[in-house]
Amino acid sequence: MSRPPQAGPPGAPVAADQEISLEPTDGWHCTHIYYQIDRQRLAELSHESVTIGRQQAIRLLNGDPDAAPERIQVSVVSGHKADLGLMLLDPCPLKIDALHQQLLATEIGPALVPTYSFVSMTEVSEYVPSVEQYAQRLKDEGVVDGSPAFQAKVDAYTRREPIMRKQRLTPDFPVWPSTCFYPMNKKRKVGENWFSLPFAERNRMMGEHARSGMEFAGKVTQLITVGLGFDDWEWGVTLWARNPEFLKDIVYRMRFDEASARFAEFGEFYTSYVTTPAKALDHCQIGLPG
Repeated sequence: MSRPPQAGPPGAPVAADQEISLEPTDGWHCTHIYYQIDRQRLAELSHESVTIGRQQAIRLLNGDPDAAPERIQVSVVSGHKADLGLMLLDPCPLKIDALHQQLLATEIGPALVPTYSFVSMTEVSEYVPSVEQYAQRLKDEGVVDGSPAFQAKVDAYTRREPIMRKQRLTPDFPVWPSTCFYPMNKKRKVGENWFSLPFAERNRMMGEHARSGMEFAGKVTQLITVGLGFDDWEWGVTLWARNPEFLKDIVYRMRFDEASARFAEFGEFYTSYVTTPAKALDHCQIGLPG
């Protein structure tokens, strides 16, 4: 008989009221993973194996209602860093990893070479103000408390705030076709240590950063996930855009914000284009007749 997971050292009793779960209290687990196609290995597979493997991969990536992660996004990657990209979200990290393992176990799995992954969780940033904090910010900006303008802004934010938090914690993918992902850190250098700054100072800079992003409403949307404790970088940034040029425009614009110009460090960028599993495999020349 298998033993249940233990919260403490081996043999330590588990309290009856102590829950053991892999699911976060708030938010979901998130994994970005990228694959290259090993063309030589693919050529060594029989036509039958490639055909079967293609069908297996499409079935997996289209999502099994009983076993698939809550969110699956497939994209084809520009450049040499990868050919195929996945973004996966679910309350259970093992459900996310199971899809990756199942994909590698398909008939075409031997030709799929993972080249990069980023493991993180969704979160609501500490810089997203509550309704009370938003009202105080308006007062600090000179909007008269109780005035029609003040009340209209507070009412609008009150309606928007729960939707905004839900989208950060359990996000739906936008329908826009262009996307890019990159990891980032905040500096911890002498004279440029983000984490030694007072909250008010960090909040001011992040407010400026947010206002820059708002200039691209209707063109770009983003999701920030936290990699602290999970991966080598502290945060992951996923951007989606209506057109690829907007990815360039927003990243350029926001580099001038103090929070980025002084304190941000960036990893590699992965730019890709969202599509269906079948079209992604077509694009990668996997299982096409000929």
